[in-house]
Amino acid sequence: MRALIQRVTQASVAIDGDTVGAIGPGLLILICAMADDAPDAPAKMAAKIAKLRIFKDDAGKMNLSLLDTHRTALIVSQFTLAGDTSRGNRPGFSSAARPEEGRAAYEAFIAEVQKLGITTQTGQFGADMAVNLTNDGPITLWIDI
Repeated sequence: MRALIQRVTQASVAIDGDTVGAIGPGLLILICAMADDAPDAPAKMAAKIAKLRIFKDDAGKMNLSLLDTHRTALIVSQFTLAGDTSRGNRPGFSSAARPEEGRAAYEAFIAEVQKLGITTQTGQFGADMAVNLTNDGPITLWIDI
């Protein structure tokens, strides 16, 4: 499983001009299920992201996690994170999970994040979405589990 996370002051996702998910300060999580993911990948990824100390404490140091701050997460499926550009200019996506497996992993990841007590908003798996965000920092991290 692969994620690109961004600390944001706000983020939203729209489908055909209609906002389907929006958050204030928190994390935008772009998530991709990979073809070789272990069954426990969604739980491991959720725990990793929830505990990452990337929010500022009172001293201004990145020392607090999503769990510590009680901020929200906007979770958006993005299979293009599996893009392989090593053999030319057109990305290949053969390392991404098949759509049915990807949907199951995406939904499992959302459920795992929610089990940790984190409030979530989401996009829609497989939809053509417009994501709007204001990156805070900017803080952007790539995570592979």
